[in-house]
Amino acid sequence: MKSLLFSRFLLLLPWVLIVIIVLDIDSSRAPLPALYPRGGGEGGSGGERPPAPRRRPEAVLPTIYAITPTYSRPVQKAELTRLANTFRQVSRLHWILVEDAAARSELVTRFVAGAGLPCTHLHVPTPRRYKRPGLPRATEQRNAGLAWLRQRHQHLPPPQPGVLFFADDDNTYSLELFQEMRTTRKVSVWPVGLVGGRRYERPVVENGKVVGWYTGWRADRPFAIDMAGFAVSLQVILSHPKAVFKRRGSQPGMQESDFLKQITTVEELEPKANNCTKVLVWHTRTEKVNLANEPKYHLDTVNIEV
Repeated sequence: MKSLLFSRFLLLLPWVLIVIIVLDIDSSRAPLPALYPRGGGEGGSGGERPPAPRRRPEAVLPTIYAITPTYSRPVQKAELTRLANTFRQVSRLHWILVEDAAARSELVTRFVAGAGLPCTHLHVPTPRRYKRPGLPRATEQRNAGLAWLRQRHQHLPPPQPGVLFFADDDNTYSLELFQEMRTTRKVSVWPVGLVGGRRYERPVVENGKVVGWYTGWRADRPFAIDMAGFAVSLQVILSHPKAVFKRRGSQPGMQESDFLKQITTVEELEPKANNCTKVLVWHTRTEKVNLANEPKYHLDTVNIEV
């Protein structure tokens, strides 16, 4: 009799242990907090979690549009490479590269494809009669860039935050300059180094206003400034659709003044670069290349693009 009871006890023991373990696990579990409100309105109970605050969208940086005229010459690719290396470090910059040519060249086309930044590649030739020494250069190319910019934005609703400046391919630019020009409201100005036969030229500023010009050439110009020394708000460009660089009646060295007179006054200019006391762009110009030993006919076994 005792052996029978003992055998039944051994049979039931594993099941008893299993029941005890399951009950112990259930009792140790904590209730999960409610993920959503269970009641209507604020101040409800029951483990409600307040909704996460919405993030405000970051202010969109104005796009900087850089119009660069360029033409075929031995140093062209070197100049464009240096300029692209600078532009690639600038946020929200769109490069408008305009060739002085009847068609896009293979060299510039390949360069643009590998430049690694937003770029529009245009081309327009300078008429032969305007290629004489002493006449303004790159007029047609700058106007082509302006026309593309206006056409691109004419069907977009305002506001369209943006800034335009003319970036010749033989200049050197500090990255700080792009930070300065991005806040342009209408037309901003700053000094330019190594220009006009002087170490620098600059607008003269008093009480935050431009009152004159420190320049080595024709201080009587309405805007005695280099092409690299100003930026224009995109809204100003769009609101003055006829403002272009003129050929007829334009004298050498007067293109900047002739253009700026159409869109602003000296009193409205916005001084940048610490009230025009810092040089952030230099009119460096690459020296003329010495190719005296270059053979008349190609003698190398490979054709290398320079």
